[in-house]
This record gives sequence, C-alpha cells and structure tokens, in this order.
Amino acid sequence: MTTLLYTHPVCLEHDAGYGHPECAARLTAILSVLKTPTFATLQWRDAPAATIEQLIRIHTTSHVEGTLSQIPRRGYYPIDGDTVVSPQSGEAALRSAGAVCAAVDAVLQGEANNAFCAIRPPGHHAEPNQAMGFCLFSNIAIGAAHARAVHGLARVAAIDFDVHHGNGTQTAFERDPAYLYISTHQAYIYPGTGRRDERGVNNIVNIPLPANSGTAELHHAWRQDIEPALREFKPQLILISAGFDAHRMDPLAGLNFTEGDYAWLTQRILEVAAEFAQGRVISALEGGYNLPALAASTAAHVKALMEAG
Repeated sequence: MTTLLYTHPVCLEHDAGYGHPECAARLTAILSVLKTPTFATLQWRDAPAATIEQLIRIHTTSHVEGTLSQIPRRGYYPIDGDTVVSPQSGEAALRSAGAVCAAVDAVLQGEANNAFCAIRPPGHHAEPNQAMGFCLFSNIAIGAAHARAVHGLARVAAIDFDVHHGNGTQTAFERDPAYLYISTHQAYIYPGTGRRDERGVNNIVNIPLPANSGTAELHHAWRQDIEPALREFKPQLILISAGFDAHRMDPLAGLNFTEGDYAWLTQRILEVAAEFAQGRVISALEGGYNLPALAASTAAHVKALMEAG
C-alpha cells in the first residue's frame, strides 16, 4: 500500500495579493521537497473539484454561492481583511475541498492506507456561513461529512495541530457526536476561540498551549488529552488539519515545535489509526509560513505517513 498525494496546479494560482503570508510559494516549497528521491513512491493524483452537494453538507448554500460569486474576473476582492480572492481562487478552493473528498474515497475503498492533500487555500477557519482567516471552504469538515454520507462511517475524528484554533471545523462538528475534533493551538491568538470549556456535545477537545510551548508540552498533551479522547471515541477514520505554523521558526505565532515533533505526533496518530481505523488517515495542509520550516515539517509528516502506508 502506498501513500497518495493529492494536489492541483490551480492551487498555485490562488493569489491573495503582494506580501500576503498565504502565498503560492508555500505550496511550491512543499511540492519541491516531495519531488525528491525520498518521496519517489508517493502516488500523485490531480485533485477533482468538489461538487456543490459535497460543500453544502457543511456550508450553507448562500455561503457557497455567495463566495463563488465574489471571485473577480481580474484583480483582487477582499472578503475580509485577511481573506482575499483573485480570478483562480474559486477553482482552487473547489479543488482543495475536492482533494480531501477524493482522498476519503480512495482510502476508504482500500486504494491506500493514507493520503496527504497539498492544497491551498486552507480550510479550518471557514465557518458554515462565512469565509475567514485565509479560508473559503472547510476542507477537512467537508471530507468528514463525505465519509459519513457516502461511505456510511459512524465515527470520524479530526486532529488539528495548526498553531491557530480551527474554529470552522469546531462549529461544523460541535453539535454532532459522530464527529470528534481535537485541536492543539497557541492560546489567546487568532481567532480567539478554542478554550478548554468549549466542549460541544462532549466531542470537542481543545488544548490551548502557552506561548513558547514545545516538545514537552506536546508530549504531555498527547498523553493527557489527545490519545485518551481518540481511544474513547474509536474513530473509523482520522483526518488531520496539518498546519505547520507551530514551528519555532514560523513568523505568525510563538510555539516551538520542530520537524521531529511533527514526525512524532504523526506516528502516534497512525498507531491509534492502526488500532481502530484500519490505518486510515487523511491529512490536508493548513498553515505554515516560514518556507524552509514548512517544507521540512511537511517532509517529516509525509515521510511518517509513507512509513505507515
């Protein structure tokens, strides 16, 4: 069994404007390292565009139609102060959500044990009725809903290790006990959500970390919160919001994770997946804004996926 890589050239054409941290160079850096001989056995696949049916399992129809109608024919359109779209942004967002759905199909049909979706724009801040935080559609949540609607899964877990809390994923999941959402993130930064007392229907596990937290705090979070929640839930599929902006070199926040931390956490997640979910894991890119750190961290993450696959 191999690890699948879903991406699409149009994801490089989403342009949020000069100087915006969520830029095409992020994806270029990742794809460059994944083309090296270490990753020769990765099976690359073009991401299809998500359908409206897939999107509206999570988002309101008005959000989907409204967001796509705001895509300009030329230039830029600011949805908010952080979230800017340009002519190819709509297709890029559809391909990003579609990548996760296609990966769900492939993994659940036994074509591979796991997959990584090298996509942009990211998704975990997108609320059911609102684009925000660089995100248009909630890629991981859409993939989770697809797994349930199309493949009949009863329990789908999402783990989010981006430095920012995934408010959109939490909102999508928090009233449905068939989902579990677990997030490690830096406390008291954007978007201001992710407190421990945000529990949903006892299916939300938030682990806000103080600034400067690193390896020791991550290991404690795994033992104290993440692993027990996963084992109690017994997921049939695990999705990962793979943001690498908790890295010590990232300019947008203040945690001290390393490439080794991402490899270690991925390995631990895969061990639980092997026990409860037949090894089935799908990961999708979220944040990460220091290019060398992003490339190295993604490489460590994908290498761990490949070693399990």
